[in-house]
Order: sequence, then structure tokens, then C-alpha cells
Amino acid sequence: MDKIALAAGALYVIVLLRAGGTFAVGWLAGAGARRGRFAARTSSAKFRRAERAIQRWGAPVVAVSFLTVGFQTAANFLAGSMRMPLSRYLPALFAGGAAWALIYATAGFGFLKALGRLFAERTAYGVSAVAVLLLVVAVVVYRRRRAVAVPSPGDAASGES
Repeated sequence: MDKIALAAGALYVIVLLRAGGTFAVGWLAGAGARRGRFAARTSSAKFRRAERAIQRWGAPVVAVSFLTVGFQTAANFLAGSMRMPLSRYLPALFAGGAAWALIYATAGFGFLKALGRLFAERTAYGVSAVAVLLLVVAVVVYRRRRAVAVPSPGDAASGES
């Protein structure tokens, strides 16, 4: 239990610094984030969805964003760029960050313990499990990069004139 508490504490500090830093960058960028180099990123579907959710629901969206993968950075950045008051942002950061740290600490240790047991008892299965996991990650990364690199037919049509 001490390992989990230590890991959760370390993850909590990490998430507070990371998410708080993302909020601060968003705060400093403000309207400038919607122009220049970052305009493409802030106009993506993920950022637009996060912005609509924050405008509608506010701080609870930031807190719940920590339970998602890929949405939390957008939510924290946009909360900053939309100038969410610290009195509303900080409680959401503390609550969401705590949930994130506890989930990742407990699930992370459980996963590592199961993987260690698999390697100790059935090494071939352990190696196979790691190989499958790496393959899945590689496929996901490949598909995401390819989706970004290949413009959709609507984008090509709008660029021709």
C-alpha cells in the first residue's frame, strides 16, 4: 500500500504541474493561440469540442477531462485561453488530478504486477503480451499520423479555386 500511496503522490504532483502549466500557457496565449502557428491545432475537432463543453459546463468539464485520454490537454489549455477564473479552475484541477493520480497509480501497479507474474510463470506469454501491446500502440500511432497527413476530400476541394 505504501508503494501505491507514494506513486499516487508523485503522479498527483506531476499532473498538477503538467495540467497547471498547460492552463498557464493557454492563459498567456489567449487570443494569440487562435492565430499563427497554433491556429491549426486550436481549430481541430478535439479543441472545438473541448471549447464547447467548457463554455457550456465550465469547471466540471476540466475535472472530468482527467478521466479521459487525449482530451485533458485540450480542456486545460482552452480553460486557460478562455480565461477561466482560478477560483473555478483550481478546485477542478485538484479534484480531477487526484482522481487521475489514484486511477493511474492503482491500475498501473496492478498491470505491472500482472505482467511481472506472467513473465515469471510463463515467459513466452509475457513476451507475447508485450509484443501485442507494442503492435497495438504502433498501429494506433500509424493510423493517427496517416489521418493527419492525408487531407480529407472536403479539404482538397476547399483549397482549389
